[in-house]
Amino acid sequence: MNTVDSALERAKTKVQNKLQATIPVDRQVQAAHLVEKARRLVSKVEPLVFTERPIPDAADLPLTELDVSDPFLFRQGKWHSYFKRLREEAPVHYLADSAFGPFWSVTRYEDIVAVDTNPAVFSAEPYIILGHAPINVEMFIAMDPPVHDVQRKAVQGVVAPRNLREMESLIRERVQDVLDNLPIDRPFDWVDRVSMELTGRMLATLLDFPYDERRKLTYWSDTISGTAEGTGGTTSQDDFYEATGDMARNFMALWYDKAARRKRGEAPGFDLITLMQTSEDTKDLINRPLEFLGNLALLIVGGNDTTRNSMSGGVLALHQNPDQFEKLKADPSLISNTVSEVIRWQTPLAYMRRVAKEDVHFGGQFIRKGDKVVMWYASGNRDERQFENPDAFIIDRPNARSHMSFGFGVHRCMGNRLAEMQLRIMWEELLARFDKIEVIGEPEYVQSNFVKGYEKMMVQLTPKSTD
Repeated sequence: MNTVDSALERAKTKVQNKLQATIPVDRQVQAAHLVEKARRLVSKVEPLVFTERPIPDAADLPLTELDVSDPFLFRQGKWHSYFKRLREEAPVHYLADSAFGPFWSVTRYEDIVAVDTNPAVFSAEPYIILGHAPINVEMFIAMDPPVHDVQRKAVQGVVAPRNLREMESLIRERVQDVLDNLPIDRPFDWVDRVSMELTGRMLATLLDFPYDERRKLTYWSDTISGTAEGTGGTTSQDDFYEATGDMARNFMALWYDKAARRKRGEAPGFDLITLMQTSEDTKDLINRPLEFLGNLALLIVGGNDTTRNSMSGGVLALHQNPDQFEKLKADPSLISNTVSEVIRWQTPLAYMRRVAKEDVHFGGQFIRKGDKVVMWYASGNRDERQFENPDAFIIDRPNARSHMSFGFGVHRCMGNRLAEMQLRIMWEELLARFDKIEVIGEPEYVQSNFVKGYEKMMVQLTPKSTD
């Protein structure tokens, strides 16, 4: 690029930034939606839609055709055999053709740690998902240091140990309220009545979002993280843009309302919006709409999917392993380790994506600059080299806490202690109330290659005996 080109590029960026700062974020979402509709009309390209078909056994396919990005792999229970074969025969595996383009899969525990802790070579930008997002928003989990570190620092205080101690009584009170109002005379959907409800209440608290409207947070999270182009999900392009625009409008209103209240002398809260408003690095985030939008989506999706699916996964794991449930009831001191084992066993987010910043030899393969590299946490958490009898659910597993569901390095999950605390409290309160939690029939699983979770799971409770 010559001097003139560089000057023009800088001028273009300056104009784009100025335009972004002057156009409200919901209008930018609306404009992006119109552009997308026009593009579809002109190009006559139909939106990507996945149709479920039986997935072949891993042993019946050539190694080069093993596709672990299939959004039905988890639902059909094939993921164990697919990842096991990759770990054994091609731990750093290249798939040349998939619905999400070519990508490398890293499937062994130690290799995943090596990629996750090397941001100098493996970039988190521009996305953490295998596909692409309809809008090119910016979020700190998909940024490299040093920008990532600055933005993360602005909000991580909300989950600092002192704040967690103050939140514990509130979380316990809300868990008790939800559990005390569950039906015991008939089956009910655990995902809706417990997992979604508890995570919705916690998210509303963290964001200081109107409590009565907390289910909006769940809807936005599910819709935004579930596009076909991004993760193989069921969200249509139109639903994505409508949900994103609605979320933007609501949080713009919340941002300006909180700013006005603080200007009138109201004491600052300790929620994520206030923390962003009072940090030098993020106090003008509202003027950087795509960054504002991206970080909100990150906080909502991150706080929703992981804890919610671990809450459901733990119930299913203990139902399928009644000896472990009896062991837990006999020794509640195992709850903390059980929580780690649940998070390992469930692995609520299956992977994180990176992009090679340079040509690199890794795991016996040559990865070119610009290649997608997917770290499959779901596989690393079942790696026989790290975990003995890895597919078994063992609540007193000695190294359960070494699971990789929270990631490693600079991108390690910011809310990991909060998630663990919510799960610990839920199990403490469950053991105090119920002798048995029986899962009725097969759960319904989410269609996604990213979120390893549940749409519906019917359960029947047996209250604790008073004898």
